[in-house]
Amino acid sequence: MTAVAPRFDPVVHAPPRLQICGLLAAVDTMDFAAVRDTVGVSDSVLSKHVKQLEEAGYVKVGKATIASRQRTSLALTKAGKAAFAAHVAELRRITEGL
Repeated sequence: MTAVAPRFDPVVHAPPRLQICGLLAAVDTMDFAAVRDTVGVSDSVLSKHVKQLEEAGYVKVGKATIASRQRTSLALTKAGKAAFAAHVAELRRITEGL
């Protein structure tokens, strides 16, 4: 993994958004419902946080019809991965007293 410059990101910092980014950083894509259930929020709360991440260019929302049902998937963009990594690096720097 390439080292990143620690940088606090207020978009990523909110606990639900930090959780969302953490989940998405570990996978290529994740189903909206799986993210919702893992984070433990309602559809509307997750939608609000995803919208903020999407507006920042950090999350891409995909829509697909599978077995006649609309499915929404979420993926962290390259910019989102970079912002998350920098934010985590900054949190580590702060907590390690560097």
